[in-house]
Amino acid sequence: MKKPLTYRDAGVDIKAGERLVDKIKEFAKKTFDGNVLAGIGGFGAGYLLPKGYSEPVLVSGTDGVGTKLKVAQMANVHDTVGIDLVAMCVNDILTVGAKPLFFLDYFATGKLSVDVAADVVKGIAKGCEIAGCALIGGETAEMPDFYPEGEYDLAGFVVGIVDRSRYITGEKIKPGDVILGLSSSGIHSNGYSLVRKLFFEILELKIDDRVEELGGKVYEVLLTPTRIYVKSVLKLLEKVEIKGMAHITGGGIPGNLVRVLPQNVNAVVKKGTWEVPPIFTFIQERGNVPEDEMFNTFNMGIGYTVVVSPKDVEMAVSVLEGADERVFKIGEIREGEGKVVIE
Repeated sequence: MKKPLTYRDAGVDIKAGERLVDKIKEFAKKTFDGNVLAGIGGFGAGYLLPKGYSEPVLVSGTDGVGTKLKVAQMANVHDTVGIDLVAMCVNDILTVGAKPLFFLDYFATGKLSVDVAADVVKGIAKGCEIAGCALIGGETAEMPDFYPEGEYDLAGFVVGIVDRSRYITGEKIKPGDVILGLSSSGIHSNGYSLVRKLFFEILELKIDDRVEELGGKVYEVLLTPTRIYVKSVLKLLEKVEIKGMAHITGGGIPGNLVRVLPQNVNAVVKKGTWEVPPIFTFIQERGNVPEDEMFNTFNMGIGYTVVVSPKDVEMAVSVLEGADERVFKIGEIREGEGKVVIE
């Protein structure tokens, strides 16, 4: 008589998935607000639209963490990349003035490690707490033979809300307006294919080597989570008119600020007006990376930009600094053709 074939024999452990759900519920519940009708564990998650919006617009976004996950897996440190996942999504929808409401995640792996997955989701829940949104659902996919052992991938999905009259498009940006830059926490979650090639192939560094110029071990520097700007920018929206915002991700300042510019203006960004973190100097010098390549790959120390009228600059800086942001006046808007000029 042949041995019975089970799903576990094929590489999928349903019981492990159930144990993970039980652990996740603990983290997720801390992010719930009074609008969550149903959360983790069901077939769908319910969220009641908040009151106070005359013509509410739902704004959605999705993103991942990219090959920064490789660094987390090399270091066996998994409780920070979830913050990155949330940040990449919520910072995006924030650019139109949307307040994040709820978040969902997708975790895919070859063989499920409950402890690893729980650490990842713990980070996601932490990111949601920082952003002020609820982690109300997600999916864990165990797919044998699809991912190499010990590897996983992440995707995140966020839904936010903004009144239609306060939806920010950038169309009000005009010559004379000022570009404010908010400091990044480091590399954030872009350019890691270049970073990994430099650190682990060219320089042949180990994941736990200490790099004195960077003030820490390789994994500590490279796994610094992406900064979440939601609460500080929402405070700013209450005080001044923001004409345009950009989340500085892949493509750097030139590739992202251009997305909110009208066709009749240029954004002129002036080098030397902000403090560039040591990690970028290290990458550029050790990798012999051209300056334009640096600016088109990395955030270079500016993770988020805000465009305001000259009369609102002082107030904007005061509000943002009061919300623990480091703010720099990095440029201005001039007549042009819808381009970003770095000078």
